[in-house]
Amino acid sequence: MPELPEVEITARLLDRALRGSVIESAHAPGINALKTFDPPLSDLQGKQVTGVRRRGKNLIVDVSGQLAILIHLMSAGRLQLYDKHAGPRDRTSRLLVRVRRPGSDHSEELRLREFGSRQAAWVMLLAAGDLEQAEPLAKLGPEAWPDPPPLEDLLDAPRPLHALLRDQRTIAGIGRSWVDEILWEAKLSPYKRGADLDAGEAERLSGAMRQTIGAAIAHYEQTIELPIPDKLPMPLRVHRHQGEPCPRCAATLQAVHFEDYTIAYCPVCQTDGRVLKDRRLSRLLR
Repeated sequence: MPELPEVEITARLLDRALRGSVIESAHAPGINALKTFDPPLSDLQGKQVTGVRRRGKNLIVDVSGQLAILIHLMSAGRLQLYDKHAGPRDRTSRLLVRVRRPGSDHSEELRLREFGSRQAAWVMLLAAGDLEQAEPLAKLGPEAWPDPPPLEDLLDAPRPLHALLRDQRTIAGIGRSWVDEILWEAKLSPYKRGADLDAGEAERLSGAMRQTIGAAIAHYEQTIELPIPDKLPMPLRVHRHQGEPCPRCAATLQAVHFEDYTIAYCPVCQTDGRVLKDRRLSRLLR
């Protein structure tokens, strides 16, 4: 799933490319993706893109006339700008917005594509004044980057840090990939409960959040340009690297496997030498 760093670089690149462009047309071939009907997509015709930005894992395309397109990529969506228009055989498109950049003699297409069969990505067209009150944004916690709030009180709950940091109502933007990286950087167990964080650990976690996410965005700034690739070169050191040496201490990285995700961690750096119980093995022993 695209998380804060991936959504941030997408917003930055599209903002640089589209700011000032005029929208020629908009329609949603993936009818299930469009979650609003008033105002209609036809209201976008002739309007100007005034910016593209991020809130949590959501993308916001600001449009003149006090309109905003709110997009969530979910697990398999990608928002990309294409020179050519989608063909009649395209089955991945959920939203198509034709735009013409200032001074250009041809239009391009901002295309929300989704891979797989789940069709979970969604789009809302909202009046700008209704944006922050819309349910997807109204329930979001504070941003995890660039200036996360003090975490000692924010995470004061009897839940594991791995779950708390992925809860978008607690703090917005972090998902399964980057939570492993942040907790490894902070040298904290994924199962440590938020209520058990002391002031020093909370400050260490906040610093790890800023450093890890900031470094990922800086990496993307150096390596990514339009057209945005479907798979970004994520600079992960721990997530998906179980069985490999820890980049810091060379111990073997371990993992806890769940039905639809995996927690990766270093038993030396994060859990005082303890190897956490793997749920796959637990099920076999029942």
